[in-house]
Amino acid sequence: MPHTPTEHLSSVRPDTLQRTLTYRLHLLHKLTDQTSQQAYPQATGLSLSAGRCLAAVGAFEPLSVKTLAEHANLDKGQASRAAQALVEQGLVAKHNSPDDGRGVVLTLTEDGRQAWQRTMNLIHTRNQDIFGCLDEAEQTVLSQLLDRLIANAQHGTGL
Repeated sequence: MPHTPTEHLSSVRPDTLQRTLTYRLHLLHKLTDQTSQQAYPQATGLSLSAGRCLAAVGAFEPLSVKTLAEHANLDKGQASRAAQALVEQGLVAKHNSPDDGRGVVLTLTEDGRQAWQRTMNLIHTRNQDIFGCLDEAEQTVLSQLLDRLIANAQHGTGL
C-alpha cells in the first residue's frame, strides 16, 4: 500500500535531500554554470546565454526563435533578446520565414561560423572537464542513463 505524503516524510532522514537526484542535478548544474560563466567570455567573447544560443543556431540552423528557445533551454523572450544581440554582433542573420510571413529564421553568418567553432571547442572542453573524472565506459553508461531520464521526463510526465 502506498504511503501518504505525511507518512513518507515522517520516515525521511534530514540528510536525504542531499542524496536526491533533483538536488544533485541542480547542484551539478550550478557548479558547472559558475565555471562556464567565466569561461565563455574568455574563450568566445560571448556571455554564457549568448554562447548557448549561438551553439544552438549553428547546430540546428535554420531555426525560428521559438525553436531556438527550445534548443537553448530558454524562454522565448530570452531567446529573442539573445538572437537580437547575436544579430547586432554580426554573428547571426535573420531572414523572413518561408513558412510564416510574420516569423523569422536564424542562420549563422561567416563570422558567426568562426565564433560557433570557438564556442563548440569550449563546449567540448567543458564537457571533458566535467566528465573527465569518469572513464570511457562510465561516460557511455551515464550518457545512456541521462537519455533515459530525459525521455522519461519528456514522455512520462507530459513535458
